[in-house]
Order: sequence, then structure tokens, then C-alpha cells
Amino acid sequence: MEDEAGRVGAEWRAELVSEFGYEALDPSALTVARLREAVLQIPFLDPYRVVVARGVQLRRADGLAPALAEVPDSTRVLITVRGRLNASSRLVKAVVAAGGRAREYTTLKGRALQTWIFTRARELGLPVAAGAALVKLARQDLGVIDSELRKLAAYQASGNRLDQAAIDDLVVAGRQDDIFRLTEQLLPRPTAVAWRVLAGLLEREQPTIIAYRLARHLALVLDVKSRQDRGERLSQVQAEMREHPFVVQKAYDVAQSVGADRLEDGLRTLLAYEWEVKSGQIDATRGLEAVLAKL
Repeated sequence: MEDEAGRVGAEWRAELVSEFGYEALDPSALTVARLREAVLQIPFLDPYRVVVARGVQLRRADGLAPALAEVPDSTRVLITVRGRLNASSRLVKAVVAAGGRAREYTTLKGRALQTWIFTRARELGLPVAAGAALVKLARQDLGVIDSELRKLAAYQASGNRLDQAAIDDLVVAGRQDDIFRLTEQLLPRPTAVAWRVLAGLLEREQPTIIAYRLARHLALVLDVKSRQDRGERLSQVQAEMREHPFVVQKAYDVAQSVGADRLEDGLRTLLAYEWEVKSGQIDATRGLEAVLAKL
């Protein structure tokens, strides 16, 4: 999804003659009023305006629908949502009513996922061993896999030899235990162990990858929390979720001691961190340490 969003955004942006015609909105602070303002703004020097909001949280997506009640011909809007919206979604209906289209990108699994990994590795000029190492990832998440492949490509491009030993050392698959230990120690409050594990990970891992996994963990617990609130038992939750039953059980236990509001606040904090890092406002490592202090 992010690859396609990037391609479409770049294609639209290529026809602009100035930077004024392109506006990327922070999804963690996006409101109906802010989106409506951006959509209705008239282009100055450009043939049209491009408004982009990537990574909108599923829970907030439908609330943005009123902002698309009026979309002028001089504005192109691109929105990506982290989660699945069904046909009855208010946002989907608003997009279609405005003359746009909604596209769903399903999770790749099995052979399709392996094909994608090896194709992506080949595109980046990586050896087959790099793709094979990423196939072994316990968490089959395209965002993490793509980031790992890009990291290997950057290592190779800097003149280093990307042999099997280097791949084993660089790929996050070999550090699943540390990631799990970190997420396990986050809630209900980050413990001293979480700080020690984070310090070790930061010595050899990209801060943004760690932040991404922390966000996935909070999102998982929030999902389980909502199921608890609906009265679902642990066995029901484990049967319906694709995560390993043991991981779901840990999330179920944690969800009993933390409120949904705090989980949502944590996700917003991590989204804000991602935006600030990408826009060059903060140092990635120090910013992540500050995020942990706020959780």
C-alpha cells in the first residue's frame, strides 16, 4: 500500500511547478477542519493541489468523511488508512461520492509473500540470501520487511561486503527475542528492563523500526482491549486473531490493567514521533527515548 501511495503521490507531484501545490498532513493531528481547509484551498502557481494524508488510524478514518463533502476539481487527495475499511465506511462512501476510488491491499501470505520479498530484494540489487533471511521473519509485515531490505541495500551500497554473516548480523529476524522483551515490558508502564532492552537495541537497530514495532504492539493490545470490552473470552480472541495464541494471551493479560485511552495516547505519541523524524524536526534516537518516557 505504501509503495503504491508513494508512486501515485510522486506521479501527481511531478506535474506541479512549485512546492506550494503539495501538502502532506500529519495523520496524528489531522482533524476534519484541517483536512477540509487543505482540500478547499485554491492552487496558486500550480495546475492543481495535491493533499496527502498517509497512515491515518482506522478508528479515526470515518470521522474525516465530512471533510470530503466538497472536493474541487483543482485538488487531488490521497489518503491511506492503517486497517481495513468495509464498503459501509463513511470515508469510503465520501471518497466515492466525490468521484474518487477506494482500493484495498490485502495481507500477503505464503508463496505470494515470498515472491514479493525476493522480487523486492532483486529490485534493490541484493543477493538471494538477503531475501531468504527476511522470509524467516516471525512477523510477516511488509513495512518491517521492506525497511530491513532497504537497510541491507544501504549497507551494500556503502561498499561493505554483504555476505551471510553480515546479513545474519543486520537482519532483525535474529533479534526477535529482544523486540518481544521490550514490548512485554511496556505496559502498564515501561519498566527498568524496557529501558535496558531499548538501549541494547538502539546500538544495532534503527530507531524507527523499533518505534514501528512498539506501535504494532500497542495496536494489538488496543484491539484485544476492545474485544474484552465486548465480553469476548480469551479463547474467542485467540481463535479470531492471526497472531500466535501465546502473544494474544500476553496482550489479553496486559489489556486488563490498562485503559483504551492510554493505549490511544501511546499510538498518537508514536505517530507524532514518526512525523517529526521524517520531517527532520527531532533526532530519531533521542526522540524514541522521549517517547518511551511518555508511554
